[in-house]
Amino acid sequence: MNIESLWAFVTTRGVDLGLKVAGALALWIVGRWLIGIVTRLISAGMNRNRVDPTLGRYVVSIVGMLLTIVLVLGILGFFGVETTSFAALLAGAGLAIGTAWGGLLTHFAAGAFLLVLRPFKVGDFIAAGGATGTVREIGLFTTTIVGLDNVTMIVGNNRIFADNIQNFSALPYRRVDCLAKVANSVDPSAAIERLRSAIAAVPNVVSAPAPEIEILHFTPEGPMLAVRPFANNDHYWQVYFDTYRKIIEVFAAAGYPVPETPVVERRVQE
Repeated sequence: MNIESLWAFVTTRGVDLGLKVAGALALWIVGRWLIGIVTRLISAGMNRNRVDPTLGRYVVSIVGMLLTIVLVLGILGFFGVETTSFAALLAGAGLAIGTAWGGLLTHFAAGAFLLVLRPFKVGDFIAAGGATGTVREIGLFTTTIVGLDNVTMIVGNNRIFADNIQNFSALPYRRVDCLAKVANSVDPSAAIERLRSAIAAVPNVVSAPAPEIEILHFTPEGPMLAVRPFANNDHYWQVYFDTYRKIIEVFAAAGYPVPETPVVERRVQE
């Protein structure tokens, strides 16, 4: 290669290229600094307004990504690169990715709605999307639920949002459903009165509303009683087990016989 031609290129084009690279580097540094300021201001504003932290991180990341794309396009334009075709290519790639990840994007959109509408929050006991348990985390794509058997379940947000959501923690108390069967020889009214005072004394049973104890239906062995005290969600299982224990104690103290299936006599035709 001709040394004089190389030197002429360096002295004419090289300086201009170097200045452009330095300018692009300066634009990148300043642009990233400004993007950091904008995202911090948005994050601080959301914190002041007590926006859900997961939703806040999502908005900040989206804004940062969009501003970074604008910055890159601006730097390419500074170098003289035609950005119109590049933007069209980027939009086409985004459309292709969106089509391929359609299912994932539905979970993403459902997660955004869950964060905005807030049908439940972290720590609530819910039943949704085929899972029942305590909500540990509400993510952008999935929700983590810890079941009653201490098993972690990760459920897609779209499945939760498209299903009926039962939030057992939304109200201060819930009903505990128990059953008690008495024999046909036992007066059900007397059994109900005995249970009414005993169940009301079970720890953590709320006084208002009072426990509901009524005849639910009849069986061949005897009447089936519905025993329904009310308790806070945190004490549900304690009240559930203590109620059955109290039923056994009351019936034993009253000397009630164990319900037995009556023997049906059949006459054999000769």
